[in-house]
Amino acid sequence: MALKIRYNSPVVLTFSLICIGVYLVDLVASFGTGADEIGRITSLFFMLPGNFNWANPLDYLRMLTYTMGHANQAHIMGNMSIFLLIAPIMEEKYGSKKILLMMVLTALVTAFLQVMLFSSGLLGASGIVFMFIVLVSFADARKGSIPLTFILVVLFFIGQEVIHSMQANQVSEYAHIMGGIMGGVFGMFFTENQKDTVDNISI
Repeated sequence: MALKIRYNSPVVLTFSLICIGVYLVDLVASFGTGADEIGRITSLFFMLPGNFNWANPLDYLRMLTYTMGHANQAHIMGNMSIFLLIAPIMEEKYGSKKILLMMVLTALVTAFLQVMLFSSGLLGASGIVFMFIVLVSFADARKGSIPLTFILVVLFFIGQEVIHSMQANQVSEYAHIMGGIMGGVFGMFFTENQKDTVDNISI
């Protein structure tokens, strides 16, 4: 019996393929530029600029599309490897519609606060990846309780980003931290609003 390839996580896979497609097209279009330079297509359409123009409709679109652009191979490989490892599990648990909503809200909230608080640009799916890292710690959460895994994830992952934010580098730790906060908010919200199962019902 032949095994069929199943498109098991529509939202996660579609987003991943778009990110990979953008990177590959930009790689071809920007052939000849420096290895560390951000591609032309990415810089035009898939990066939130530091000097946000409130009168430019394209900048509003970039508040979503910046998550699909990546600076280089290491950037996209790092994000997609973690994203494809964790996100399909969460899409199976919460459903495609909720996962899409979480990703969109994380992107928009992170972008809006970036524009309001900082003068630097934003690029990549790191915030969404960190949202899933924290969200997955709620995988076995019960109503009325906080998983110990959530506390440990916050201490190790988010704590590390806070420390790194005090150092001079080219990484947006703010996006990582904001993504983690959004993951915690979503995890708590959906845990507290989940329907009681037979195990939770007192007879």
